[in-house]
Amino acid sequence: MRSPFWPSPMKTLLMLLVTLTALVIAGAALAQGESDSSTAAPEAESFAKTFFVSRATHADGTVGIDIVGSILLWTLLILSMVNVGLIGYLAMINQRKNIVPSGVVTEVRKLIAAGDFRRALEITGKDESFFSRVIHAGLTQASHGLGSVLRAAEQTSEVLVTTRMRPIEFLYMLGQVSPMMGLLGTVYGIIFAFRVFVSMGGHASPSLLAGGIGTALVATFWGLVVAIPALAGYALLRSKVDALTLEATVAAEDIFGQFKPKASIPAPAAAKPAMASPMAAAKPMPQPNPNT
Repeated sequence: MRSPFWPSPMKTLLMLLVTLTALVIAGAALAQGESDSSTAAPEAESFAKTFFVSRATHADGTVGIDIVGSILLWTLLILSMVNVGLIGYLAMINQRKNIVPSGVVTEVRKLIAAGDFRRALEITGKDESFFSRVIHAGLTQASHGLGSVLRAAEQTSEVLVTTRMRPIEFLYMLGQVSPMMGLLGTVYGIIFAFRVFVSMGGHASPSLLAGGIGTALVATFWGLVVAIPALAGYALLRSKVDALTLEATVAAEDIFGQFKPKASIPAPAAAKPAMASPMAAAKPMPQPNPNT
């Protein structure tokens, strides 16, 4: 049974996302290098520093890159790109034509009604849709009776539904884990800010606390950026797959219903002869002879 969790197109998509991430990092580095000669560069650099790099202000006033905070931010950023790509990929492979194509359903229905089972097997064997694979699994068991046909179709339907739902469940996992990662960054930033506050004897200026608080807020921001589309995409895709697979299963059951033997109408019973009355069936009593 072909049920890969990560199909080859998905691997290609992930490679493209990794390449895009590298290009974004390179572009940010180039933009930062050209910031001295551009008037609009300070704003762009400030945006990049705010949302893509976590900077920390130490107690002695030196400003440096916070490695842990930056790793959290970039992890969430990469997850957001993977999330968007995965939603697009799953929406593409779960279209109606991939689950219950109307043209194939109509053609198979006509072939089964005409008794051309060989041609129906050929068509469903070549088509990769959910409906065709369910029908093909049932037709291969036709020689064993209607019960085997329905059982094979039902088992194949359950396996295919589970296979289609597995990548969609990954969106749910992203929607649940990314806010926790954002919360981890929030806690880390607050801890860093309080550490600076304590090291200054409780008299730290707001500028010294800004680094940790900024990391906390930006981590929360990226966590929500990942979670909101992931949970929305999960709900929409799951609802769509449920509806289309149910429609395909009902269509397959309707087609296999043609195999059921039709109930024969019993012939009318022959009319029974009318029961003779007891008086008519009795022998006539002998009449007395007047001559005796």
